[in-house]
Amino acid sequence: QVQLVESGGGLVQPGGSLTLSCAASGSIFSMNAMCWYRQAPGKEREFVAKITSVGSTNYADSVKGRFTISRDNAKNTVYLQMNTLKPEDTAIYYCRAFQSNVPPRSYWGQGTQVTVSS
Repeated sequence: QVQLVESGGGLVQPGGSLTLSCAASGSIFSMNAMCWYRQAPGKEREFVAKITSVGSTNYADSVKGRFTISRDNAKNTVYLQMNTLKPEDTAIYYCRAFQSNVPPRSYWGQGTQVTVSS
């Protein structure tokens, strides 16, 4: 079992920046890729960014060039640096962690609200 706790959300003006954190605890052995998703009101949850155990990254087209995902394995924490924020970035942001168990498992955090508004 893995527990994920997101933090760092809040209100920011368009063009501003925020950095989200996701701290993992519990049975984190064999944890591989970690991801950020987001869900805006009335919309389905969507993929935002992924980082593998060796640091390879992937981003949704909507955030590419503006967001940066990173991880600190010593702190069991993944980050999402969000720059040049737009109103359409407003959503609840969720952390997701994947474990290479049999069967493979994933875990979700509780989410943190990001609101981009002038």
